[in-house]
Amino acid sequence: MAEILAIAHPDGGTVGVFNAAAAEESLSIETWIPAEGGEPQRPLDQYSGLVVLGGDENIGEVDRYPYLEREYEIVNDWIEADRPLFGVCLGAQMMAHVRGGSVFKMPEKELGWIEIEQLPAAQDDPVAGFGPQLLTGLLWHSYGCEPPPEATVLARNEVCVQAFKLGEAWGFQHHPEVDDQLLDEWLQPLLAGEAEGRRVAEIVDAGTAVHMATWNDYGRELFRRFARRCA
Repeated sequence: MAEILAIAHPDGGTVGVFNAAAAEESLSIETWIPAEGGEPQRPLDQYSGLVVLGGDENIGEVDRYPYLEREYEIVNDWIEADRPLFGVCLGAQMMAHVRGGSVFKMPEKELGWIEIEQLPAAQDDPVAGFGPQLLTGLLWHSYGCEPPPEATVLARNEVCVQAFKLGEAWGFQHHPEVDDQLLDEWLQPLLAGEAEGRRVAEIVDAGTAVHMATWNDYGRELFRRFARRCA
């Protein structure tokens, strides 16, 4: 069975609904956490695709998280080789960073169920080209990115770019991988913290009952389409 490598980060979550979507396309996903040391189970050129997930780390914090430098190299090499790559949140920001775009701290965090507009450029895209023009998706970030000029912007909202493409590499600022279990893990620190955090968590939790099932359907279809690029 062909295999996709997923780079994950401490407290950054898992591939979530992507596992089932990959299996439907006869692919499996191996997760590697560079922060824990070691190497993937096989040489990088033996994987058919790459996923880079989100995390608490930010672009420019290599001194604090030295393993990010290796990740930047892998992401850049993958894009240079035009191999299938799927970046989520921090992963999308890495894509922009290594290819000459910019990453910036936003005035306010985007946490929760927020509207995303799919742009006309997405209509014919083999991965993102489906679904309604307006999506309600799960966002969980305090940094955004401006892709390099050669990128095709696929989705955005009033705050920042939410999806873009560079050849066979797709970057998503939103979190299409997240399921109920993973979101619950992210909400727990907010619920255990100060009043403002608890208020945000309660709002997000209320929206989950309305939006999660549709969002998971979207995430699985999005990754199935990406997985077909890796077969």
